[in-house]
Amino acid sequence: MKRKDGKPKIRARRNLPQYEGGLRDKQICFEKKRSVKNHTAVSMFSGCGGMDLGFLGGFEVFGRVYEQHPFKIVGAYDNLDDAVETYHLNLGDEIENVDLAKVEAAELPAADILIGGFPCQDFSSSGTKTGLAGERGQLYTSLVRYMREHRPKVVVGENVPHLGSLAGGAYLERILKDFEAEGYSFRVWDIHCPSYGLPQSRRRLFLIGVRNDLPGFPSKPVPTHTSAYFTIDQALVDLEAIQDEEIPNQSQYFIASRATSGGGQGDHTNQRGDVAYCIRANSRGRIQFHYGLDRRLTVRECARLQSFPDDFAFPFTTQRNLTLIGNAVPPIIGHLVAGSIAKFLNGELDAQENGLCDFDKSKNNKQLEIIF
Repeated sequence: MKRKDGKPKIRARRNLPQYEGGLRDKQICFEKKRSVKNHTAVSMFSGCGGMDLGFLGGFEVFGRVYEQHPFKIVGAYDNLDDAVETYHLNLGDEIENVDLAKVEAAELPAADILIGGFPCQDFSSSGTKTGLAGERGQLYTSLVRYMREHRPKVVVGENVPHLGSLAGGAYLERILKDFEAEGYSFRVWDIHCPSYGLPQSRRRLFLIGVRNDLPGFPSKPVPTHTSAYFTIDQALVDLEAIQDEEIPNQSQYFIASRATSGGGQGDHTNQRGDVAYCIRANSRGRIQFHYGLDRRLTVRECARLQSFPDDFAFPFTTQRNLTLIGNAVPPIIGHLVAGSIAKFLNGELDAQENGLCDFDKSKNNKQLEIIF
């Protein structure tokens, strides 16, 4: 096949990464001894484990060690083979390949915390926008059934920001009502990730629920990078000279020519001194070029921008790895949320009013409005 300019298309590099073990073999988050009591957690729609790693803590990225949290994952579930294998390689044996739409909640272990980034494709601004009528739009009910059966103390859901505006906010309002009908109070945290040190343009909604018989509410994390963002070149500078598998997945990237004109693939070149474009699961949806090198971002660079430690290995071909990375919750964002949950459960509430919600139902009964 030929491109529009008449030149032959260049195939993607299909090399596999080289690695010896995963994160679980190399970093400290899997030490058996902990100084504080663990709170148990069940993870749904776990993917490759980004949110779970954040809840565990004890990992290093961007030159900082993220402390261990007092959580123990007692069950993790996903039905994508690649995600299950990657989670097992890097995090632990708790992961199981399970279709959560079909499993009975009683078959899953009880836990103090339920976490789940329920699928976003039907709510995403770059997806089908079919909402609750979509094939995956009803999967949030897996969390509802678990809440009804096991009554966890705290529930943490995660999804894309477009969920808050799709159908005038009606889909989010319906999900929250279904969650709260099980005896919980829910609030929504709108997390602008660059304000918390992530070097990419990414926003996500966290749906935080507390069982009604428990007093108080977790505090939304305070932004850490309001005056200056952590930029893409600060995050990736040490990778610029590495072209092989000295660091796993650094040799993996798609070879792509720049667009000759118009709004094509060459329009998305990252800029030194700024955060990266949002890392997506479908790399063909936005082709990102390096800020200083004449090529696309590597798998490792995308993983780094999502705040995965370099020891977290992605064992598949380029696109399969990018799908896992783009679908993940950034571990450092999960770590921040987990820290607030841990303080709440341990009785370490902040003096500020805790649990502020980033959606205001009072302005319009039929409209949920994002508060920035």
